Amino acid sequence: MYETILVPTDGSDHADRAFDSAVALADRSDSSLALLHVVDTGTIGEPALSTTELAVGQREDDGTALLKRLAQRARDRGISTHLHNCHGEPSREIRSYADEIEADLVVMGYQGRDHDRTLGTVTTQVVKACERPVLLV
Repeated sequence: MYETILVPTDGSDHADRAFDSAVALADRSDSSLALLHVVDTGTIGEPALSTTELAVGQREDDGTALLKRLAQRARDRGISTHLHNCHGEPSREIRSYADEIEADLVVMGYQGRDHDRTLGTVTTQVVKACERPVLLV
């Protein structure tokens, strides 16, 4: 049913639940997981000035560590993973990467780390503009 499932993550509890759901789906459908972390440069700027560059670099390092931990959890269940860490506007990067890898499904938390609303801003933007199926957990 699914060949590639994209799981964007920001390390929030909602993203972690989405990851667990994606692992279960991948296990049942013999799919691979594409794990994505996006450093939101809208909140800190693009890496051009030294302090901004340091902040983006640290967040990219933190994102890479997060992706590696999640990949290990998936591999422990026999699921292959692909990791991608980038920076930019999260909803745009999620949609772009979903198209690039031809994801069959995007599985994401209904809100992220920085939101206390019913539906997060990034999630809303992805659901509205993504041309691929999106499962919210």
